[in-house]
Amino acid sequence: MDLQSICIKVTELTKEVGKFIQQEASKFDIDQSAEHKGANELVSYVDKEAEKLLVSTLTQLLPEAGFITEEGTIEKDNFDLCWIIDPLDGTTNFMHQLPLYAISVALKYKNEIVIGVVHELNRDECFYAWQGGGAYVNGKKIQVAKTKTVSESLVVTGFPYSMDTRADKYMNIVRDFQLSTHGVRRLGSAATDMAYVACGRLDGYFEFNVKLWDIAGGVCILAEAGGKTTDFNGNSNIGKVQGIEVVAAGLIHQEMLDIVKRYWAD
Repeated sequence: MDLQSICIKVTELTKEVGKFIQQEASKFDIDQSAEHKGANELVSYVDKEAEKLLVSTLTQLLPEAGFITEEGTIEKDNFDLCWIIDPLDGTTNFMHQLPLYAISVALKYKNEIVIGVVHELNRDECFYAWQGGGAYVNGKKIQVAKTKTVSESLVVTGFPYSMDTRADKYMNIVRDFQLSTHGVRRLGSAATDMAYVACGRLDGYFEFNVKLWDIAGGVCILAEAGGKTTDFNGNSNIGKVQGIEVVAAGLIHQEMLDIVKRYWAD
């Protein structure tokens, strides 16, 4: 399988689907078009139509592959080779006309993510990587920052739609990072968070209860850029769909993980 060729075709696809999303952004009416998947979780026709466009072309590209998708427009997930799609990561930002939001596409082979593409639409930056090929943004090779300590870092996080009973533990982690770093940012798009760590704009990312489609593209990009992604216990196998706990970073990964473990028990 020619991963490089497939990856480049996926980047071209995300650019085309991105045009559709941006066209709809110019006329989107949140009062008329927003739907609720949960109490605070929004979705729209834009998410669903973008997903259908992605699925249609990816099916032609690799007919033998299955799909794991956020909006569930297709059910076909019990395959060794599987596309993982978030058609619009940062839907709430999109609906409120706020950057950032992105398309995220990954290809998983068994337990490994071998291709990742994250296309942030507002700056028109397409981050991409394939296993063994390095990581890039708009054709330029990228790597993680050389920051060596958490005290010198700028990190990013997100807040899940449901904080559940672990909210206090999580806010203690956020507080620790806020006091021990240059600051904690909350951008509203996990896929973009991962891409920004991969290119060195941010030094690390942490969040709990994210879904596989939120981060799958970024996992490959970050790995090829010299970084590492684990769950809160340090396990690197994060290929499940529900409730993933993520620590992603470059050289400060272990120090970030140690801070998280102070508050987050198994």
